[in-house]
Amino acid sequence: MNAPSMTPHGYQPHGGGRTGQLVRDFDWSATSLGPASHWSAALRTAVDIVLNSPVPMVLMWGGEHVMIYNDGYAGIAGARHPAALGGTVPAVWPELWYWNSAILEAGLRGEVRSVEEQEMTTLRNGAEELVWFDLHYTPVYDSCGAVGGVLCTVNEATARVLRRRELAQAGREPRHTAEPPRVAGGGATGRAVTEELLRMAQEAGGIGSFEWFPATGRMVVSATYRRLWGFADDVEVTAELLLGMIDERDRRRAGPMRMDRHNPLEYTEFRIRRADTGEQRWLARQGEGVGDDEGRRYVGVSFDITVRKQTEQALRASQDRLAAIFGQASVGLSELDLTGRFRRVNGALCHMLGRAEQALLGLHMDDIIHPEELEENRALVRRLLATGVPFTLEKRYLRPDGGWVWISSSMSRLDDEGGQPQALIAVKTDITERRRIEVALRDLNDTLEQRVGREVEERGKAEEALRQSQKMEAVGQLTGGVAHDFNNVLQIISGNLHLMQQQAAQQARPDPAMQKRLEMAVAAVERGARLSAQLLAFARRQPLQPIVSNLGRLVSNMDDLLRRTLGETIEVATIIGSGLWNALVDPGQIENVVLNLAINARDAMRGGGRLSIEVGNAVLDEYYVNNLLDVPAGQYVMLSVTDTGHGMEPEVLRRAFEPFFTTKPEGEGTGLGLSMAYGFVKQSRGHIKIHSEPGNGTSVRIYLPRAMTDEAQEPERRTGPVTGGSETILVVEDDGGVRSVVLDMLSGLGYRVLQAADGEAALRILEREAIELLFTDVVMPGRLSSPDLARAARALQPDIAVLFTSGYPQNAIVHEGRLDAGLELLSKPYRRDELARKLRHVLNNRGQEMLARRLRAEPVGDLLPPEPAIARDSSLRILVVEDNLDSQQMVCELIGMLGHTVHGVGDGEQAWAQLRAHDFDILFTDISLPGMSGIDLARKLLAEGKPTRVIFSTGYGKEALDGLEFPAGVLRKPYDLMELKAALDNP
Repeated sequence: MNAPSMTPHGYQPHGGGRTGQLVRDFDWSATSLGPASHWSAALRTAVDIVLNSPVPMVLMWGGEHVMIYNDGYAGIAGARHPAALGGTVPAVWPELWYWNSAILEAGLRGEVRSVEEQEMTTLRNGAEELVWFDLHYTPVYDSCGAVGGVLCTVNEATARVLRRRELAQAGREPRHTAEPPRVAGGGATGRAVTEELLRMAQEAGGIGSFEWFPATGRMVVSATYRRLWGFADDVEVTAELLLGMIDERDRRRAGPMRMDRHNPLEYTEFRIRRADTGEQRWLARQGEGVGDDEGRRYVGVSFDITVRKQTEQALRASQDRLAAIFGQASVGLSELDLTGRFRRVNGALCHMLGRAEQALLGLHMDDIIHPEELEENRALVRRLLATGVPFTLEKRYLRPDGGWVWISSSMSRLDDEGGQPQALIAVKTDITERRRIEVALRDLNDTLEQRVGREVEERGKAEEALRQSQKMEAVGQLTGGVAHDFNNVLQIISGNLHLMQQQAAQQARPDPAMQKRLEMAVAAVERGARLSAQLLAFARRQPLQPIVSNLGRLVSNMDDLLRRTLGETIEVATIIGSGLWNALVDPGQIENVVLNLAINARDAMRGGGRLSIEVGNAVLDEYYVNNLLDVPAGQYVMLSVTDTGHGMEPEVLRRAFEPFFTTKPEGEGTGLGLSMAYGFVKQSRGHIKIHSEPGNGTSVRIYLPRAMTDEAQEPERRTGPVTGGSETILVVEDDGGVRSVVLDMLSGLGYRVLQAADGEAALRILEREAIELLFTDVVMPGRLSSPDLARAARALQPDIAVLFTSGYPQNAIVHEGRLDAGLELLSKPYRRDELARKLRHVLNNRGQEMLARRLRAEPVGDLLPPEPAIARDSSLRILVVEDNLDSQQMVCELIGMLGHTVHGVGDGEQAWAQLRAHDFDILFTDISLPGMSGIDLARKLLAEGKPTRVIFSTGYGKEALDGLEFPAGVLRKPYDLMELKAALDNP
């Protein structure tokens, strides 16, 4: 025998005590069973049953009858243990092979055999010994359905046989409680001995005998019979008592329930519940009738078959598990006959081949194997049938849709007990994806050097782009801070200049020279403001006012401006692509970008050349944007400005977007043109790229994301007279100079003005003073930020209006280049007239919101005297467009009280959808709306030719609509119910 060694990783038998550990440590690869990790599921299950059974058992597997047994059998094997483990029956029990060979052959044929008190001579304690065994042989089926081995349950009967022999020699007649069946023999003494021998045999074999008298129900039973049922010696046993102890499921098999049959006691098996322990056991029973019909009685025997039933149940469960494994396995499993036709397949194989089970059964494997692998497969199958050597082959199988699936197929031969081939077993795995990856890897390896070179180059570009982006971000933050301080300085200068202009104009005899100097100073401030705006644009902190625009139309409208700016020596060519998409941009900013790029191009061409401006559609794919930061693939509108100038050196091109970097002579450029374009494009979620070579000119390409909505009209610049008011305004500004100028400007406009240098001081004023408007800088020192101050102010005074101002709003109220919804901002530096108009707009909106809240709180009857009922045909259908929800609800309620049908929406896009779907008599809209403005909405409506009257509601007054090209009503905020009624009634 081989020395025990560790079993390979995989399956490990469970439990089994000392013998179980020996099984786990044994090197099974040296036997015909092979490594335990390769054992079939049926063999594994049978081994687990054997090792954990309390009854001595030995499993003899395969054609060589390799032995696997448990602790109980190890005691019977005696000195042969542990060498017998893993050995073959002929080698371990050579002295018994003449007898075992016939039994094992019958078991491998599927036959069940039982032998009681089999006499054998075995080697025990170093000497031969005569022993007797009760042996029960049961076939065990393998996973393929054929018999794989024989299971032997062993009970040693040596002590029982020797005792019986001793009694027989002594001639004693033992006591018994029931008269056993009669046995042929002569003489009383011989009959007594025979009966005693029969009783002893029954007790040794666990067989109980009984007599049953159906007429009375009386029974005469042996002591063994009582032990089988768990009865004490003094319990009277009757047929009725036994019937109640039989399991209800098996009660119909009992003799009293089969009296209509010729032999009610023919062989049967049933479950009982023992009288003493309550344990359920399986019993077998066999009997026959004796005597005539009048005095007919029945004699029979019964014995316990619980162990056999448990073994059968375990084997059935194992076979069920194997069937379930076969059906539910994730790999393809199949059984083929020796010619190669499928006769059993599982679901995984059907799915793999794309064929139903019925379509595969009977199909020959050659019919669906790819021609290139067919001959090799046939040769391997022939070798398998001849030698039994399994093989694995990767081959393609045809699917019904005409496609081919790559499959790794491992095929082995299934033999009977005589070693004759019975079937072919195949395990298949889909390797299509693996083969695809292998092909891709081969292709990759073929070009690995080139690909590595490209990847290194692309990585270098990406790292350089990241470094450049980080540098630009750092410089942007620096320039943004500079712009903030610069704007504060400009605001002080600008404010004082405007105040001086106002005072000079009020003098009885104005000084023309002084007026001219003031105008020159104001112009210088405006140039400084433009420079500051460029800094903020580069820093991506400039609040944008984007609308859906057609870049082709914007560029075409700049044609005259460009020609005047560039001069006659520069030829300007504008190319607008057909079917141009729209883009969401700030029109003023994009015009500045084009103008700056054109001026740079003019300077680069030094006296003459050609400037080409092209606008068209472009798609940036994943490959293009792979090494770009924050640029998604998708549809863009491309704007390119190309010149025929001297081009850029690589070092100049690398630094082109840096602020204040310029190659122009001192005094001829600020170095902010390209940096401003870079910041604006990034803030607009676009991409900018420069292509330039020395001597071959420069092309700057800008890509802006496509907008999917219709083009909107650019909002009108607000004009009109400058008006003030008497409301109380709280100014919060940390810069003392700016704060002083603003106080003078507001006081000059008639407002009552309070001041604070930080948020905490402002909050203390708000707690004691009634304020109509909070005018606060965005960037404030201290713990209380300006947005937090605004929220605290509204908590203290819900009716307060808030206007922010800043030269550098950072990310406090501007995100992704856009002012947060519902906020108002006045950018520094601003003029006196801009401040006045913005204040009136915000205060008028405040008055409208206050009126809305008051009207909802007051009883309807107090608002308007009773009016005559409006006739049904005079009721108007009115669409209200107002982004402030309070104002929208108030207007809708008032219009409803006037007897009209009203519908409210919050922006121009929703309003346009309603106007196209329904007919309205009046469009009642605010001018300032998110997205499409109220004026653009009215223009689109009138362009459709619908007879809808337009009424604008605005906080800027009628002056904001001067020059409007179509008739419209204007209702200035705040308004009351009577003013609203008059506007609706006035045609």
